[in-house]
Amino acid sequence: MTVLQVDIVVPVRNEERDLAPSVRRLAGYLRDSFPFTARITVADNGSTDGTWAIASRLARELPEVRAVRMEQPGRGRALRAIWSQSDAEVLAYMDVDLSTDLNALLPLVAPLLSGHSDLAIGTRLARGSRVIRGPKRELISRGYNLLLRTLMGARFSDAQCGFKAIRRDQARALLPLTKDTGWFFDTELLLLAERAGLRIHEIPVDWIDDLDSRVDIIATALADLRGMARLGAGFARGTIAVPQLRGPALARGGRHARNLPLQVARFTVIGVASTIAYVLLFLLLRTVLSAQAANVASLLVTAVANTAANRRLTFGISGRSDAARHQVKGLIAFGLGLALTSGALAALGHAGRIAEVSVLVAANLVATVIRFLLYRHWVFGGPGRAPDPGGSQAIGTVHRSEMATQGERNS
Repeated sequence: MTVLQVDIVVPVRNEERDLAPSVRRLAGYLRDSFPFTARITVADNGSTDGTWAIASRLARELPEVRAVRMEQPGRGRALRAIWSQSDAEVLAYMDVDLSTDLNALLPLVAPLLSGHSDLAIGTRLARGSRVIRGPKRELISRGYNLLLRTLMGARFSDAQCGFKAIRRDQARALLPLTKDTGWFFDTELLLLAERAGLRIHEIPVDWIDDLDSRVDIIATALADLRGMARLGAGFARGTIAVPQLRGPALARGGRHARNLPLQVARFTVIGVASTIAYVLLFLLLRTVLSAQAANVASLLVTAVANTAANRRLTFGISGRSDAARHQVKGLIAFGLGLALTSGALAALGHAGRIAEVSVLVAANLVATVIRFLLYRHWVFGGPGRAPDPGGSQAIGTVHRSEMATQGERNS
């Protein structure tokens, strides 16, 4: 029995114009230029035009093609469903418009089949890539990936390129942790893979933008931001438990414990957000409290939130274990900040509201530097401990309304 090495999923929804020529082109490439056994799975998710009829016909005509139909739309939903049940060693996907040059397919999957890497992605933002697309999409793409690197600590360069592959064993461990059913699925899987310690291989690609793309850029961008917020909150609360799938156990400081520049960047972003929240809360409370009381209350609330955010996002610590101890130490660090800001207020004496806020912001900046050093070397320092390996779930059966497979070719 021939072992299926690569399953290439092509998610489609209302793509009756591009589907047949793209699948025939891809099938021809696999027959003539691809050295591994491969299958094309056309994943029709919620089409209302003639897409499913075309997919069924292609599955009957071409031996390397099968078609799967799901009633509900969503690229992420389609990929999770098909990858969860695929019998191939490597699970890949590409956009139906074939914007990525097919010559990149072999470099994409070869490191996974050899065991060198666990997940591979095409990147349009690396040196060696050749990309043709408009300035609007270029700006949005670079801005989005910059946000991922700054706020989520991502180290991959291009989350959104529709050209990715993952080893089946690693996919089975991570897919139950994914929640998104749309375009954010790619980003979610990549962030989970990084936290699981997987090796992500990047392939510079030649990519030509599809001028007829019907993707709603604004809606997609908003959905991506919501997805980032959901993941960030889950990581911060410890409710998303990612198993360590490769390499030694993580130290308590997380995978980035020794990466000072990254920690500083993430701590700075959280610090800026905390400072803004502190100022707004101080101004609100100042209308009913004295300056010192408003300062104490504002610092206390933002310090607890700041410690929780830095615990997960800056130092990579998940789960509830030691959370209380970290908060106690964080409050001690808060006490130093309180002493600095209260002392600054006392030294200021009677002054206007603008002067009060200015002095408090300056004192908070000094306190922030001290708090970072305490966080890094005392609050979240100490002996290492492996993360909670929980979070694994059984992969449920996917219910499909219709399927056209090789066994149905003669029907």
